[in-house]
Amino acid sequence: MFPIIAGSIIAFAIILERFWTLQKKKVIPDHLVASIWHWVKEGQLERSKIEEISKQSALGKVLAAGLNNRHLERERIKESIEEVGRQVVHEMERFLNTLGTIASISPLLGLLGTVIGMIKVFNAITSSGVGNAAPLAGGISQALITTAAGLSVAIVALIFHRYFRGRIDELVVKMEEEAIKMVDVLHNNRSVTSANDEKRQAEKVA
Repeated sequence: MFPIIAGSIIAFAIILERFWTLQKKKVIPDHLVASIWHWVKEGQLERSKIEEISKQSALGKVLAAGLNNRHLERERIKESIEEVGRQVVHEMERFLNTLGTIASISPLLGLLGTVIGMIKVFNAITSSGVGNAAPLAGGISQALITTAAGLSVAIVALIFHRYFRGRIDELVVKMEEEAIKMVDVLHNNRSVTSANDEKRQAEKVA
């Protein structure tokens, strides 16, 4: 029972921590791309603001990678975003392997308790026969309790493991959409800037 109880405590702590960390408003703040577009349009996108964006959220870290390489070609910007995005996804999946492991081993620990309980039952039968019911009941009770405890921990851990996997996939898709929007903003701004420069050059020549 001690390993099962320890596993349940660890699983509960991981579930609470992931619920707090994977809140949508913490991972994908509202209007972040709109703010970046405003700064780009007004020429106010400074390095200090990019660093601040990177520290605020997972999406901010992804977008900051693109902003730091905004003077490169579109494909290079996307590559830098994807590289940082893989790191961000890895951070979002932190502790999920542990939760999955607890979901996998808890039934086995319960089964181990069942086996130990049945061994005690047979030892009691060997030493005192079947007339004394107390040792038999104690062994059977231990077997049933450990099995039920192991299955309960495993079921809860598995449910939340699958839930967080799905939530991360959903957040990753949303981050990809926001990153594409920002790349389009940077590309369009560069096109407008280039067109304005060409227009000014033509006016000077005229």
